[in-house]
Amino acid sequence: MFMAKLYQSGGGPQLRMLDPGAGSGVLACALLEVLALRKEKPSSVELTAYEIDPNLASCLEACLSYASQWLAPFDIQLQFTIIKSDFVLDHAEALEEMPRLFTEQTAGGNAIDAVIANPPYFKIPKSDLRARAAAAVVHGQPNLYALFMAVSAKLLKPQGDMIIITPRSYASGPYFRRFREQFFTVMRPESIHLFGSRRDAFNRDNILQENVILHAKKIAEPKGIQKDTLVQVSLSAGVSDLTQAQRRMVPLTEILDFSSRDKMLWIPVDDTDDDTCRIVRSWPGRLHAYGMEISTGPVVPFRAVPFLDHHGQLAGNHAPLLWMQNVQAMCVNWPTAARGKPQYIKVSPQSMPLLVADKNYVLLRRFSAKEQTRRLTAAPIIANTLGSPWIGLENHVNYIHRPGGTLSEAEVYGLAVLLNSRLLDIYFRIFNGNTQVSATELRALPLPSLDMIVEIGKRWLSSTSPEEKIDALIEDVLDFSPRPFYGSPLKKAEEVIMTIACRRGAA
Repeated sequence: MFMAKLYQSGGGPQLRMLDPGAGSGVLACALLEVLALRKEKPSSVELTAYEIDPNLASCLEACLSYASQWLAPFDIQLQFTIIKSDFVLDHAEALEEMPRLFTEQTAGGNAIDAVIANPPYFKIPKSDLRARAAAAVVHGQPNLYALFMAVSAKLLKPQGDMIIITPRSYASGPYFRRFREQFFTVMRPESIHLFGSRRDAFNRDNILQENVILHAKKIAEPKGIQKDTLVQVSLSAGVSDLTQAQRRMVPLTEILDFSSRDKMLWIPVDDTDDDTCRIVRSWPGRLHAYGMEISTGPVVPFRAVPFLDHHGQLAGNHAPLLWMQNVQAMCVNWPTAARGKPQYIKVSPQSMPLLVADKNYVLLRRFSAKEQTRRLTAAPIIANTLGSPWIGLENHVNYIHRPGGTLSEAEVYGLAVLLNSRLLDIYFRIFNGNTQVSATELRALPLPSLDMIVEIGKRWLSSTSPEEKIDALIEDVLDFSPRPFYGSPLKKAEEVIMTIACRRGAA
């Protein structure tokens, strides 16, 4: 009902609805019920529901037949069509019409007034016919839900509404950049609801990223999007506390950066998020501006099996192999017996392309654990500490380095402290809601001046107390107002995630 109540358009005497992944028809029935109880309601509804599973399709038909009878006393005539085929493949030609996918209006009088959907979420291989058709929409191995969003947007008429619940992964990252660029050219967000927990929205499913409900309206032309409008942003931990969701109005320009081709979707849920964005966006630097680069570890384990060993001699023909599990906040823990992963890699002419020289680096985990309290985990590693002229970095580890040179110790520690801070954790969560921390996002991450980064590193290295708090150090060196981070309660989203993590840990 929460999703159905987001639909506020009148739709006229006739309403055309689409549920592209209907299942048993829960969402469609919820919207029909909401419409029936309004003073101004349509006299007829044409519903097209897609469901490829034959068992669910039978259940769907029974539910919609009952809904048709239920609507009769409300003077609403329901005509429904159940299509038992693949929604994306049925409309593959729409995906192939890029870049006209979102801007070209659907011909004829069958344009859709409202889409309500909970599409399937899973990645499809590049060889999949749907992936081939969607090459202009997404990059790499696409997630099917984005294709549902793209096709649904094509079928909507101008001023039509889309209400859809999906993972949040499309909001940022390079894989969905093309999708965002075109989708948000004509789809204007009306409201966004964020589930703060990666599990609680769908606690029966193995979905380990934040989920979001997007209500967006299709605009006929890009110039029709009024950038000074407000978007409702709400937050809950999961489904059980939806009625207690906190709500706020946010300028559309704080949700989408229209000057950027990347068009990442930002979801600031409270004043702390606003202040965080203000501070971090004021920083002038980027990694590239300081002559730094971030790369992904070159060791892909299943391709490097002949070179991996559980035991080795660093003085001989082995080098340390660092996995994501070896990277802790401000610490590289090697060797470790974590999950029995090999901790050594052979050094040979054949394996040299997989190794990096022993220099000063900042290592970062490419993925965050399920409900861990910090999204970014970074560790400094200093040359000559592991006892080998070469290091193997597994593919789930990113590393910051200076091409053609080396990072100073103060730069390494300064960056590591900054990346482990609560300040950047909050900033990162505003636009990234999945488990992956991409190098592309980190390249675009604003940074304070290099002098300040070096000062943070020097202060950390000269500290006599190993218990010194990272956040207190960051606040002191960067000299920003403490109100958003240390003088007020934690933002609700972080409280929710921390609570869930502690409960599961206790269990």
